[in-house]
Amino acid sequence: MLSSCSKYLDKTPDEDLTLKDVFANRLHTEAFLTSMYAGQNWEINPVDPPSRAPWTGASDEMEITFPGSYSHSLNNGGWNSQNILDNWQFAYQTIRKANLFLENIDQLPFQDGYTQENKNSWLGETYFLRAWDHFMVFRIYGPSPIMDRAWNTSDDFKTIKRSPVDVIVDFIVKDCDKAAELLPISVSSDKLGRATKAAALALKARVLLYAASPLFNGNNDFKAFKDPEGVNLFPQNYDANKWKIAADAAKACIDACEAGGYGLYTEPGNDPLQNYTNIFLQNHNKEVLWATNYQAYQHLERCSNPIGYGGFSIMSVSQQLVDAYRDDQGRPIVTGYNADGSPVINSATGYTETGFTNAAGKYWPAGVSNMYINREPRFYASVHFSGQMWKNTAIQMWYSGKDGASKNASDFSKTGYVLRKFSNPLINVITNTGWDLKTFIYFRLGEQYLNYAEALNESQGPVSDVYKYVNAIRTRSGLPELPAGLSKDEMRAQIWAERRIELAFEGHRYFDTRRWKIAATTNSGNLYGLNITSGNSATDESFYKRTVVEKRVFIAPRDYFWPVPQSELDKDPNLQQGMYW
Repeated sequence: MLSSCSKYLDKTPDEDLTLKDVFANRLHTEAFLTSMYAGQNWEINPVDPPSRAPWTGASDEMEITFPGSYSHSLNNGGWNSQNILDNWQFAYQTIRKANLFLENIDQLPFQDGYTQENKNSWLGETYFLRAWDHFMVFRIYGPSPIMDRAWNTSDDFKTIKRSPVDVIVDFIVKDCDKAAELLPISVSSDKLGRATKAAALALKARVLLYAASPLFNGNNDFKAFKDPEGVNLFPQNYDANKWKIAADAAKACIDACEAGGYGLYTEPGNDPLQNYTNIFLQNHNKEVLWATNYQAYQHLERCSNPIGYGGFSIMSVSQQLVDAYRDDQGRPIVTGYNADGSPVINSATGYTETGFTNAAGKYWPAGVSNMYINREPRFYASVHFSGQMWKNTAIQMWYSGKDGASKNASDFSKTGYVLRKFSNPLINVITNTGWDLKTFIYFRLGEQYLNYAEALNESQGPVSDVYKYVNAIRTRSGLPELPAGLSKDEMRAQIWAERRIELAFEGHRYFDTRRWKIAATTNSGNLYGLNITSGNSATDESFYKRTVVEKRVFIAPRDYFWPVPQSELDKDPNLQQGMYW
């Protein structure tokens, strides 16, 4: 991709390429296709507004320290159609490029090594990217315009309007099917990051899962939302069969991918912590269905490393998410919260929030708070906490510690925790050495296992395949299998909990809580951390007290979808602002 881009940009100053010029030359055509990838959200960066991906900081997973993060507007209710991130514009720019490509590719002659095989692959990538960007709009704004052709300046843009949920889902699915027919299941090492059949099948499964979920399936809150001609934009009735359709799509994706050589990633030694850690450090491993390449992207490491390690401690993991990680037997340690925010502790686990351990364990050193012992391996792979060893030294996030709030006026953890997942322990941020190549995983097989289990449980109840695929995730992570005899509701709770942990910080939680219609609970009220303004040692109990970090605002049902930017409505009032905005 980089080679193609360099050749495309290396042109004479007076070479102004017209559309006709682009599709007369193989290198120009391929570069045009490559530019569609460049226009995507920078999901790897949940901190900065230009990345257009505030999902992690705007969910109950994390608080972003950086005051300029757009997640603060989403969390405090300060967002509106005037200041909203313009994800709308960028998605439709890529969609227009895709339509231009589809309408002009036949002009490119079969010469200079360009073959029908090339054409099929490029068409497949384009159909996939058009589907992907329609999905990116759909998941944020709900019913949205389908753009199946490249509009010209002579067209009447006021005729563009939102399409109903079922219509846009069907359009995305059909584009995924076209892409899957044209693309190989995987690509060679020189094309990593390009769309594949695996990616197309994964997108199809995900959009069908969303379509079956309560936010989009018979949602009474949006029954009155209609287009200018009076067409209902949301389904009027719940359709249970949508869960079966979603389950079938996820299973088809799993079967095709596993037949094509994909599988759950495990380390040679099968250590659960390393199994999970290295999914995200071993780029394009066998679990990855589609990922974006970011070269040696340093900002992620700087934002997630604690202060004493040269980082900014910007990605502050919430106490609520820390509570969600279970014990090493797979049992929840916190089963709910009292009115004052204190946890309801599962006494069977032996969990306590007082005292410090005298004994080291496999994944923790002696001297850490008892809050952090005997937890599931994914906790230690995902969260930096005080006393934990990182790069051969202990993390100190209490107030006077080397990583504490006293050490910087603005860059410090607001919660007493920092993101560890995605970070490479071999990188030295202080000396600016050891940087690795970064990717961000959009689709991986582990997600598809959980997609299938969720849809199948909703469709048929906790049948054997539901257990099979959830247990596969748990076993890889060092947890025992689920107990037999769970009810449908009990299995749903297990699957939701598994998604929260397995897919943490990957951009899923924000959308899961919305499609399940629980965001009014998870994203409203107090977000908790530790008492970062206190503590003078590793065993100072005052630091380990639950403390309100932020009081968040979520106005239901309005906030389940974003408002359309006012600038777009000014151009075309037929788009209609989102309901309740």
